[in-house]
Amino acid sequence: MSSFRMSHLRSRAATVAALAGATVLLAAVPAFAHVTVQPATAAKGGYTTVAFKVPNEQDSASTVKVEVNLPTDHPIASVSLQPVPGWTAQVTTSKLATPLKTDDGTVDQAVSKITWSGGKIAPGQFQQFPVSFGPLPSDAASLSFKTLQTYDNGDIVRWIEVPQAGQAEPQNPAPTLTLTAPEADGAATATGTPAPAPASDGKATEQASSGGSDSDGTARALGIAGIVVGAAGVGFGVFAGRRRTAGQDGSGGGAA
Repeated sequence: MSSFRMSHLRSRAATVAALAGATVLLAAVPAFAHVTVQPATAAKGGYTTVAFKVPNEQDSASTVKVEVNLPTDHPIASVSLQPVPGWTAQVTTSKLATPLKTDDGTVDQAVSKITWSGGKIAPGQFQQFPVSFGPLPSDAASLSFKTLQTYDNGDIVRWIEVPQAGQAEPQNPAPTLTLTAPEADGAATATGTPAPAPASDGKATEQASSGGSDSDGTARALGIAGIVVGAAGVGFGVFAGRRRTAGQDGSGGGAA
């Protein structure tokens, strides 16, 4: 085979490999740019804090509004927002067909939509919108939050397709929170907050205090002993000096 043909074949192989790599990269980009909820899991029946992460996927337009719809088939009784600098949040509530029974009483209205506006997510950037809510339902495997992302050029991306188990991820999946088994009593909550530290043991505290008193007493005893030894040394030195002086005086008298 001629060197020209070999070179041609190598060039074609390199081109095919490059195209294949570009295809894989292009297929991966939309998945990376999805609106997501983080962390993606939380315990059933508990309270949690999550952040809706919204990346800007356009090259020449900025995201100016984000609408997150909470599920109406599994309403959440308590919802609170963390302020996001530069953005204004508007909360929409809806009357429930079936009121929720909570520890604080019956709830007949729940938050159905949260809208953030007034800010801007520039190309190549993302923004997180933190939300705390609960109690999470104990009779559902997951919660999907259908989201609309609006750009300043008028484009609206609808992240509203609910992922189905065993099927490929849809093109515009809704942010989905997977619900796990309830937390055991005394365990950390789903927010990642550590469980409270146990109360101090009075006996241990008393022993620690007693140990400190013993140390102070030992220090005082050693200090007093040092003073006594020092005083004895001084007295011995004075006594020895007097005997030496008396001996010298007696010796001088005999010579005279």
